[in-house]
Amino acid sequence: MILTVTLNTALDITYRVPSLRAGASHRVSEVLERPGGKGVNVARVLAALGHEVTVTGFSGGPTGRVLRDRLTGVPRLTDALVPVAGATRRTVTLVDDRSGVTTHLNEPGPDITHAEWSAFQEVYEDLLASASAVALCGSLPPGVPVGAYANLVRTARAAQVPVLLDTSGAALRRGVAARPDLLKPNAEELAELTGSHEPLRATQDARRRGAGTVVASLGADGLLAVTPEGRWRAAPPARLAGNPTGAGDAAVAGLLSALVEHRPWPDRLIRATALSAATVLSPVAGEFDTAVYEQLLTTITVTGEATAA
Repeated sequence: MILTVTLNTALDITYRVPSLRAGASHRVSEVLERPGGKGVNVARVLAALGHEVTVTGFSGGPTGRVLRDRLTGVPRLTDALVPVAGATRRTVTLVDDRSGVTTHLNEPGPDITHAEWSAFQEVYEDLLASASAVALCGSLPPGVPVGAYANLVRTARAAQVPVLLDTSGAALRRGVAARPDLLKPNAEELAELTGSHEPLRATQDARRRGAGTVVASLGADGLLAVTPEGRWRAAPPARLAGNPTGAGDAAVAGLLSALVEHRPWPDRLIRATALSAATVLSPVAGEFDTAVYEQLLTTITVTGEATAA
């Protein structure tokens, strides 16, 4: 079982409009509603790939009930969310059909009490006992200590469970020092962490700060991995236009699934890059275009080299 942690789950709502104009009224052409938060998106992709996955984190209020209802019945996905008194947040994505530009509105999330945080940590430790890998994903809701991910990384390492960290800001800075096995920042997060906008230099710096391996999402330029075994880069053969929301989460799912299958690093990057690109063509996060994914698996090339023994 692969475990995904989403401390700040969300109900994702996507509105599509013909053309988005600030200050104007719009007729919405399509409304999509899905359970969300980065780790939930990761879990849905993993389940679609055929892996058993368990989702944990926090859920509360009417929005939380809708989120859990939407998770019910997803094949191979188990809901282990911890109930809280506060209401799960909503995130709103506005998609401009004319330009393809997306605009995001993210609520902060519920206030988590000390007792609720303690209850989650107990659930997390219990779930690690049967996990083959764990992903810690997304923002921290109010009330959760800034060092939360650092503590969860250390707990996973003590349980000898490979741990991937995908967050930002202070939570990222604290978390990387706890030495996660795999760090998956995007270009902006990597630059914020290291102060460098040169991807290879920044990725190497992030490893020196504590991460065992760093895989950086570089948007249309694909993925860059710096690992103890070597460094590699993979990119789709052509830029795909669409909704990039969730593309990074799909990459995380690809990396985790290939990790537990013991695939070599070039194969891991091909899968992660193909899933990320195929997600751009899906209207919502947590889903991907299967035909595009399968085609990309045969067309993506990886450059780089293994470290000499």
